[in-house]
Amino acid sequence: MAKAYERIVLKISGEALAGENRFGLCQEVIAEISDQIIDVAALGCQVCIVVGGGNFWRGRQGTEMDRATADYMGMMATSINALALQDALEQKGAAVRVQTAIEMRQVAEPYIRRKAIRHLEKGRVVIFACGTGNPFFSTDTAAALRAAEMNADVILSAKNVDGVYDSDPKTNPQALRYEDISYKQVLADGLTVMDSPAIALCMENDIPIIVFGLSEENSIVRAVKGEKIGTFVHA
Repeated sequence: MAKAYERIVLKISGEALAGENRFGLCQEVIAEISDQIIDVAALGCQVCIVVGGGNFWRGRQGTEMDRATADYMGMMATSINALALQDALEQKGAAVRVQTAIEMRQVAEPYIRRKAIRHLEKGRVVIFACGTGNPFFSTDTAAALRAAEMNADVILSAKNVDGVYDSDPKTNPQALRYEDISYKQVLADGLTVMDSPAIALCMENDIPIIVFGLSEENSIVRAVKGEKIGTFVHA
């Protein structure tokens, strides 16, 4: 089956990179993600990745701290994940560039939109770290922003759950999973797809979101090929 999308933004949560450890990095998970990204690129799909940092630090953990400081610490955590993913991909022969919204030139390029697009056109995987570079904004919002800037066809949101539910499936075994849902319903019902600024940005720019479980076999490749997987969020 051929690819269904020409250019994607893959949003990977930090928790997903930790695997069952729930903290730090799980090399088996990173290797599996890297294999799938290489398979997707081999289909001719241009791949951008936005990584979270929750496996090391979340801004809301710093309840005793200044919120901006805590959020900047979270941005640093995303750069660790970006470099780990870059290394795993490069060891498998992929061409990769990490761009950070906060400058750290010794380890990565600063985010420059035109340069990122050029990397994609040359077949390189581009990993965006440090969120939007601003406190008070999540990496979900960063994924929506980069998808709009890169003119991406879709956001693939790889999570620890296999889609969008009407309630938390971890606490409610009767929770119902949506196969298809609108941005407006997500916002109206307060569903945990992405945070509300990210959903609003996707809605404004008509960027669909596919929410699926990262642990499902070959889930990233299946999503890119257009198979029915997870929950499809759209206008």
